[in-house]
Amino acid sequence: MSLPLIINPLAEEDLAEARSWYESQWAGLGDEFLLCVEEALDGVCRMPQTHAKAFRDIRRVLVRRFP
Repeated sequence: MSLPLIINPLAEEDLAEARSWYESQWAGLGDEFLLCVEEALDGVCRMPQTHAKAFRDIRRVLVRRFP
Protein backbone atom coordinates (compact mmCIF):
# COMPACT_ATOMS: atom_id res chain seq x y z
CA MET A 1 0.00 0.00 0.00
CA SER A 2 1.50 3.31 -1.06
CA LEU A 3 0.51 6.51 0.68
CA PRO A 4 1.03 10.11 -0.45
CA LEU A 5 4.10 11.85 0.89
CA ILE A 6 3.61 15.33 2.30
CA ILE A 7 6.71 17.34 3.18
CA ASN A 8 6.24 20.57 5.08
CA PRO A 9 7.92 23.56 3.36
CA LEU A 10 9.96 24.16 6.53
CA ALA A 11 11.22 20.58 6.35
CA GLU A 12 12.20 21.17 2.71
CA GLU A 13 14.24 24.18 3.84
CA ASP A 14 15.89 22.06 6.55
CA LEU A 15 16.78 19.41 3.97
CA ALA A 16 18.31 22.01 1.65
CA GLU A 17 20.37 23.47 4.51
CA ALA A 18 21.52 20.02 5.61
CA ARG A 19 22.48 19.13 2.04
CA SER A 20 24.54 22.31 1.77
CA TRP A 21 26.25 21.63 5.10
CA TYR A 22 27.14 18.04 4.17
CA GLU A 23 28.35 19.20 0.76
CA SER A 24 30.63 21.76 2.43
CA GLN A 25 32.16 18.94 4.49
CA TRP A 26 32.95 16.69 1.51
CA ALA A 27 32.18 17.01 -2.19
CA GLY A 28 29.29 14.73 -3.11
CA LEU A 29 28.22 14.10 0.48
CA GLY A 30 25.22 16.42 0.14
CA ASP A 31 23.89 14.37 -2.75
CA GLU A 32 24.50 11.15 -0.79
CA PHE A 33 22.52 12.67 2.08
CA LEU A 34 19.55 13.47 -0.15
CA LEU A 35 19.68 9.99 -1.68
CA CYS A 36 19.51 8.43 1.79
CA VAL A 37 16.60 10.71 2.74
CA GLU A 38 14.73 9.73 -0.44
CA GLU A 39 15.30 6.03 0.28
CA ALA A 40 13.99 6.45 3.82
CA LEU A 41 10.91 8.34 2.66
CA ASP A 42 10.23 5.80 -0.10
CA GLY A 43 10.26 3.09 2.56
CA VAL A 44 7.70 4.97 4.63
CA CYS A 45 5.45 5.39 1.60
CA ARG A 46 5.72 1.72 0.59
CA MET A 47 5.33 0.19 4.05
CA PRO A 48 4.11 2.84 6.49
CA GLN A 49 2.97 0.31 9.08
CA THR A 50 6.58 -0.76 9.68
CA HIS A 51 7.54 2.71 10.92
CA ALA A 52 6.55 4.09 14.29
CA LYS A 53 3.97 6.81 14.56
CA ALA A 54 5.51 9.98 15.94
CA PHE A 55 2.21 11.80 16.36
CA ARG A 56 -1.28 10.73 15.34
CA ASP A 57 -0.88 9.52 11.73
CA ILE A 58 2.59 11.02 11.24
CA ARG A 59 5.34 8.43 10.72
CA ARG A 60 8.99 8.82 11.70
CA VAL A 61 12.00 7.20 10.10
CA LEU A 62 15.71 7.63 10.78
CA VAL A 63 18.02 8.20 7.83
CA ARG A 64 20.81 5.65 7.54
CA ARG A 65 24.32 7.02 7.88
CA PHE A 66 23.28 10.58 8.75
CA PRO A 67 22.32 11.87 12.21
